Amino acid sequence: MGLFDFLGFGKKKAAIIQALKSGAVVIDVREPSEFERGHVEGSLNIPLGKISSKANSISKKYSSVVTCCRSGIRSSQAAGILKNSGVEVYNGGSWQTVRAYSEE
Repeated sequence: MGLFDFLGFGKKKAAIIQALKSGAVVIDVREPSEFERGHVEGSLNIPLGKISSKANSISKKYSSVVTCCRSGIRSSQAAGILKNSGVEVYNGGSWQTVRAYSEE
């Protein structure tokens, strides 16, 4: 068991991969100009500043969500907002990480 597995990263990765395989929607919370420069195929772009106002409709439309951004900070904030709204949500961190997970 490596250090990252000990810290729980292996479980987090496995949970995100399973969620993606089960049809979780990826929500990229970066600004549209950032999203246009690269994103996970099929992901939705809902900037962090709009997540609170969209949380109710997200919870009604999607059974599970993986959030992502540039570094993981905004996606963590968005995941917290969505979790408080009753959404099954996983903070995927950076969009590149989520893209790699979606290809596994």
